Amino acid sequence: MNRQKHLRLRLLLGSAIMAAAIPAFAQAQTAPAATEEQSTALDDIVVTATKRETNLQDTPISISVVNSEALADRHVQSLMDLADGAVPSLRVQTFEARQSALTIGIRGIVPNDANQPAREQGVGVYVDGVYLARQHGLGAALLDIERVEVLKGPQGTLFGRNTEGGALSMVTRKPTGIFDMRAVAGVGNYGSYNSELHVNFPAFNDFAFKVDGVISVQGPITKNPLPGQTGFGEYDRRGLRIQTRWTPTSNFTADLAADIGKDKNTPFYSQLLNFNPNNLTVVPFTSATVPSGSIRALAPIVQVNGTSVMRVADIGVPQQYSVDDTRGADLHLSYHPNDSVEIRSITAYREVDVEQYDNIAGAHRPPIVGPNTNFSRYSLAGFWQHQFSQELQAVGSLGDSIDYVAGLFYFKETVSDDAATPSTNRWNADGTGYTINDPTPTIRGFRSIDRASTAHSESKAIYGQATWTPASMASLHLTVGGRYTWDDKDGILYMVNNAATNFTFDSSVDRFDPMVTLAYDVSDQVNVYAKYSTGYRAGGASSRSLTYRSFDPEEVKAYEVGVKSDLLDNRLRLNAAVYAMDRTDSQIDFSLVTVVGASTRNTLETINAPGTTTIRGAELEGQFQATENLRLSASYAYTDAKIPDTVNPFNNVLQKVFIAYTPENAFSVAADFDTPLMGATFKAHLDVNYADATQSFDQFAITNDQSLIVNGRVAITDIQTAPGAPSLEVSVWSRNLLDEQYVYRRDPSNRATIGDYGNFNTPRTFGIQLTAKY
Repeated sequence: MNRQKHLRLRLLLGSAIMAAAIPAFAQAQTAPAATEEQSTALDDIVVTATKRETNLQDTPISISVVNSEALADRHVQSLMDLADGAVPSLRVQTFEARQSALTIGIRGIVPNDANQPAREQGVGVYVDGVYLARQHGLGAALLDIERVEVLKGPQGTLFGRNTEGGALSMVTRKPTGIFDMRAVAGVGNYGSYNSELHVNFPAFNDFAFKVDGVISVQGPITKNPLPGQTGFGEYDRRGLRIQTRWTPTSNFTADLAADIGKDKNTPFYSQLLNFNPNNLTVVPFTSATVPSGSIRALAPIVQVNGTSVMRVADIGVPQQYSVDDTRGADLHLSYHPNDSVEIRSITAYREVDVEQYDNIAGAHRPPIVGPNTNFSRYSLAGFWQHQFSQELQAVGSLGDSIDYVAGLFYFKETVSDDAATPSTNRWNADGTGYTINDPTPTIRGFRSIDRASTAHSESKAIYGQATWTPASMASLHLTVGGRYTWDDKDGILYMVNNAATNFTFDSSVDRFDPMVTLAYDVSDQVNVYAKYSTGYRAGGASSRSLTYRSFDPEEVKAYEVGVKSDLLDNRLRLNAAVYAMDRTDSQIDFSLVTVVGASTRNTLETINAPGTTTIRGAELEGQFQATENLRLSASYAYTDAKIPDTVNPFNNVLQKVFIAYTPENAFSVAADFDTPLMGATFKAHLDVNYADATQSFDQFAITNDQSLIVNGRVAITDIQTAPGAPSLEVSVWSRNLLDEQYVYRRDPSNRATIGDYGNFNTPRTFGIQLTAKY
């Protein structure tokens, strides 16, 4: 980013914050002192990180919370939108450039390719306590989220398997039995529109009902010049959830929910960022051969653009929506036999079905073998998963000194996939034009299958955690917990390069994950803690391997000290944590792209790195209620991750490896202002999010670009049009307000044959939205 852009950003931010601060300061001068003290205190934040409702400031865990107001201010409609850096320790990225599978990372635990049947995530994703086991489907529309809790560091005790980096826990709004309705409608650029309907129905006997429906649509960021084909960066996300709450007695509650979602999307365009970066001898495109040490010239119509996203692709290709279908049901039971204990049951079943269509690169990556030959790799894949989970919990207290959680957990899933990569286009003799190949190989049943596999997982666990507060020292809290897990996993890779195979793996692992936390209340406003915990990510096998190569679990030991404080009469909140994590058997991906006939194959081997991977970091988070009307927020994350040099299995060479999508420095700052305005309320929000450049792959030192994203929203709320009429809100929003362009994913795999290709972030989006509340 050049100096002029930095200067422009500083001036814009300074002007916005001054514009918010001056009227707020003026109004504050006329407010009575007692009212000022009361109105400028920060609100308490309730979290459920310990399986019980606690005050965030009293919970000795590093947690960031994004509440419903913050989600609205940032116009967050799916987890994809949290990729802007709202929580600096949380990293959200697409797998490849596909919106159909998201990589979720926390504190340097960022599995780059966990979207295979026998591979796992390193961060657990939960909705209302139900584990979502797959990356696929995570980009679906969000359905009335009350808050998102980001738990940082291993959560192996209470949350279990595959939470070595932490957990992302989404909590939805529940039925109330009191009628209310919220309707939302909005439009924006790129042909976008969104609508929501949330209805709480009046209670009927002992039953309360709630319905949530969401539609979110956006047109292409990059247009496809081939007539009749979808563009790139589109989405059409729809979701519906129905909930009922039965409360037959004061001490028993049953919540039953069912949801269904459809996420139609296309990948972001992968464009050629440079040509011939190795400075090889260039031979004409029409040359019959390419000697060793040379590179074929680009076809005349191929464009190179490494500075901004292309708004129209240079090559038209067959492209249709990828479709993610998600559905599930969950039953939550809660019984209070007495005031000291609550018995809970969470039963859930979920499915994800994906049909992937990914033709994102045209002639920007192999095969590009020359005149009268095929090119443009169409990645076609199917992915099918279903899971069942059952959890029993006892949450209670023993006298005034001990609070405890105990539980049993069972999880089982079956996952299958297949993949094919036909080439859809064919060059003419001089590269000035192309034709489209016979579409038959793109139809299921006619595809030449690169790979096909099925995997099964079964996990059982028993866990417990207790916090002891000595009667003689009420400011001291000792928490001890542990979880014993039995993991069984097997799989079969039954087709490779369209030939039947019988490669299998079978794994059984049992392990114990402890946790110890010592917390001390320095005062009513300041708490400090020290924590030791462990976690792991299950092993598996790579279905992209030619031999279904298996790998072991990776394990992490974590040490953390932190402080939480509410100061200045609860107007200033400062939280900080410093941590060290030592990870063994790190799962590292090595890939090799090869041309196979008229197409390409991406072979990926996953191996366990030798020695210890060290991850060191610090996190700071603060809020300041400057006046009754102005609130300032800031957070920062520092991460230093180092993996021992590892042997590349494709060339047996010891090389340096990296943790992908883990910036050394990342921060977010925000300002929120509100004030009465002619019987309504004026609200303004501005946030700025920065991240250092990172690697996109484990095996390549080449980085993508640093990022600086600004989001803003202005709204007039609490508009009363007439007695008994709904309350209205009108808002104008923008994501990436300054239209910053950066490469978020850069792939140097094809440097010797063409150049680097990659993907730019979404350009500026904006819109207007109307909300009616009854």
